[in-house]
Amino acid sequence: MNKSNSADSRRAKAQLTVLRVIVYVILIFLAALCLFSFYMLFVNASRTNAQIQTGFSALPRGHLIENLKNAWTDASINIPKGMLNSFFIAATTAVLTTYFSALTAYGIHAYDFKLKNAAFTFIMAIMVIPTQVSASGFIQLCYKFGLQNKFWVLILPGVAAPVVFFYMKQYMESVLPMEVIEAARVDGCGEFRTFNTIVLPMLKPAMAVQLIFSFVQSWNNYFLPSLLLTKAEKKTVPIMIAQLRSADYSKFDMGKVYMFILLAILPVLIVYIILSKSIIKGVTAGSVKG
Repeated sequence: MNKSNSADSRRAKAQLTVLRVIVYVILIFLAALCLFSFYMLFVNASRTNAQIQTGFSALPRGHLIENLKNAWTDASINIPKGMLNSFFIAATTAVLTTYFSALTAYGIHAYDFKLKNAAFTFIMAIMVIPTQVSASGFIQLCYKFGLQNKFWVLILPGVAAPVVFFYMKQYMESVLPMEVIEAARVDGCGEFRTFNTIVLPMLKPAMAVQLIFSFVQSWNNYFLPSLLLTKAEKKTVPIMIAQLRSADYSKFDMGKVYMFILLAILPVLIVYIILSKSIIKGVTAGSVKG
């Protein structure tokens, strides 16, 4: 009997080991598949336009610095200014969106009032409305009041983010007990002080998740900025990439375009690396209700 149990145990361990190896192989393959596009971007950023036109190449070439100089000093666009514009809009939008969405979620979570369910339903209904539906009227309004080429016109609408609100609301239900809020109220702590000094630190992982998501969404936004930012010194990175892509074919340089795209990705990677630990905590903690 003991021999039979021992054999079954060894067989189960062997099956578990095989299964684990298969899972690791699949994960490594998927990771390599995801990173392949970034590797090819780096490869093409190190090739000249003529080399790119010849077709696929798996190995980098020696023109990375040359393409960097060509892109950075391009006379038709101001890449440093464009990256600064994009970073200001994206960072400001991300901070305001995350903070006010968390504040709204706190109001729905911590208070009982007559129209609480109606307010929650209304916010959820807005979430399913595509941006393009309201964009036409918004753009007409901006041009009517002369608000084009204003960064705050792109920042303020992003503050109302139903998706971020919903995520923060679900996260609060997982990690924020009402007893903590009630204890702060008993101690005489004001509502805004309670939110800023007690609730926000508890929401740090979720805030990091939404900061990176909001930052990336705003950084990659092309639709509204391309319609509202017409001055050269106000243009953002996506507009400049499209401008390079649509240049005269005789002056077109794919190596420079790939280098610009590589430069455009770097700030996103840096923000992700800084917030990566908190992002992982936020995703895991927010998915399990305590």
